[in-house]
Amino acid sequence: MQKNFFHFNIESFRHFLINDLSVDEKQASMRSKQIWDFVYKKGYSKIADLTTLPIELRNKIISSISFDVPKIISTQVSTDGTIKWLIRLLDNNEVECVFIPEKTRATLCISSQVGCTLNCRFCHTGTQRLVKNLHFSEIVNQVMIAKEQLNDWDEQKKISNIVLMGMGEPFYNYENVKFAVEILKDKLGLSYGLKKITVSTAGIANKIPDAAREIGTYLALSLHAPNDEIRELIMPINKKFKIKELVQQCKYYSSIVKEKITLEYVMLRGINDSLECAKQLVKLMAQFPCKVNLIEFNRWPGVQYLPTERQDMEKFAKIIENAGYIATIRRSRGQDIFGACGQLRTESQKKK
Repeated sequence: MQKNFFHFNIESFRHFLINDLSVDEKQASMRSKQIWDFVYKKGYSKIADLTTLPIELRNKIISSISFDVPKIISTQVSTDGTIKWLIRLLDNNEVECVFIPEKTRATLCISSQVGCTLNCRFCHTGTQRLVKNLHFSEIVNQVMIAKEQLNDWDEQKKISNIVLMGMGEPFYNYENVKFAVEILKDKLGLSYGLKKITVSTAGIANKIPDAAREIGTYLALSLHAPNDEIRELIMPINKKFKIKELVQQCKYYSSIVKEKITLEYVMLRGINDSLECAKQLVKLMAQFPCKVNLIEFNRWPGVQYLPTERQDMEKFAKIIENAGYIATIRRSRGQDIFGACGQLRTESQKKK
């Protein structure tokens, strides 16, 4: 039975060449790097075209390794240039990822789970029950698929930033996310620097220290409220991990990674957008290095919340800025294709 190439990291692939394909140990490092470069840097998958490999080794690889990737089953393009892909995985489950072009950079938002367990009240993804954790290969494949669609194989990358902010909670799929980030940042792999990757969490506090030591990317905390009372109303996870504990772990993360943490704050009219909320948020921000993204709420069918008016968002931001902190109002992207923050969802269901 063939093994899938994307199930290997560079070291396990080298061992596979030695143990399963009888490649000489001295040759294995060079050969694994050649193949890695061929796939991850150039985007090729037909090993027959890799003529720098001996024909005998090419034939062995063709018979023992599959380079299959999930397939795109629909592409939606927003009026603002945002692209959303619905991807069918090799096990027939479906997941979404989104490409967001901007003037000076372009971000790919990828998923870590099919569905989600967190049930945040304002998030469409949370209405889809968790189907599965994505394997690290399925996380990386989203990037490979997007790069193929955009013909993004030049040294100057079209996808400049990657954010794990799509479907699911990355820290509830910690090991696969960790392995995926290794391949994303590996110079022999997709070669994204740590400062080009952001992992987002809804506040799984006990995983934040591990992530500081073992992942080390930028961290985004989906905060969305400045106190426990409001946060528990809209994010049930806060019953398990209170804001005080999150603050403590964020202090630790920033002390290890030496970067500001981004607070994500979706603004909900009459819920978390009062000037008193802004003042409470300032007190919270004073406790560790951070900045805040104020996000327009993106409505979806059946949701009870309304977006905060633009002028009220600006007043809220002004209080934070006057206290000396960075507050960026993020305008909604891809809303007309349900590709905006909190809108991703597929029809996959957990098999009983």
